Amino acid sequence: MEYGHLGRTGLLVSKLCLGTMNFGPHTTEEDAFAIMDRAHELGINFFDTANVYGWVKGEGITEKIIGRWFAKGGGRRERTVIATKLYGSMGDWPNEEKLSALNIRRAAEASLRRMQTDYIDIYQAHHIDRDTPFDEFWEAMDILKQQGKILYVGSSNFAGWHIAKAQEAARRRNTFGLVSEQSHYNLLVRAPELEVIPACEDYGLGLIPWSPLAGGLLGGILRKIDKGRSATDRIAAELDKHRDKIERYEAFCDELGENPANVGLAWLLHQRAVTAPIIGPRTIEQLDGTIRALEIKLDDKALARLDEIFPGYKTAPEEYAW
Repeated sequence: MEYGHLGRTGLLVSKLCLGTMNFGPHTTEEDAFAIMDRAHELGINFFDTANVYGWVKGEGITEKIIGRWFAKGGGRRERTVIATKLYGSMGDWPNEEKLSALNIRRAAEASLRRMQTDYIDIYQAHHIDRDTPFDEFWEAMDILKQQGKILYVGSSNFAGWHIAKAQEAARRRNTFGLVSEQSHYNLLVRAPELEVIPACEDYGLGLIPWSPLAGGLLGGILRKIDKGRSATDRIAAELDKHRDKIERYEAFCDELGENPANVGLAWLLHQRAVTAPIIGPRTIEQLDGTIRALEIKLDDKALARLDEIFPGYKTAPEEYAW
């Protein structure tokens, strides 16, 4: 396994991050335990979750599964850099969602209880809260840090200017600020290249791409359909929209002799500011298959070919101005 620093921090995390969103809804607890154990065997020390995962309001199903796995001992907690998120609604009463100081405090305490741990390595805002000023956000996060309940703060789904506002507010308070940003980023979705990635580079945030395979579109979907696999209506509609690109992509992966899913992950690992794509395996076999992505080295010619198939963006404002 390869490791790198998360943004400007001294924290070392694996170059692949284990996403846990499937734990509960699609992956049984027994299988989730096996996947997490296997992740450690492979050297993956970076796990990502959220209080809303499990998708039953207020239950925190996925965090509870992780907590019961931590409780098995054997160094499981100590060897894991755990990142969780807050923002989504966890109840029907006021102040049970978003980023008020009250919800930050309550949500952190609830996540700690569910995961059976006394600290969270990276506590992330799952979305921007336009109704809460960053001074309030940072005061609440700083108190949690002072109490030893969280170590680092990250964001998810922030625009570049949100990152800038957050970091400047942190600077005024002489606090460390954000260390990471989770963004929807892959070969098909390259908008972060406009302003999010430049902001991450300028402020020293590690980029953690979610949905690195575009919901499966970059995972060899045409081959799977040819073998009788069905696609959801949403994925089928996206495939119709991008079929020409996907056909060219899978043909290029054949030329490389590599699995499309691994090429998609490898491409991200070649991009600026990226620390670790989030992988979301449902089975151990899927997890084992992703390790190959770390070994794929894409030369300039291969990267240019992928840019031809999936055109990206210049940094703003040059993308749309001189």
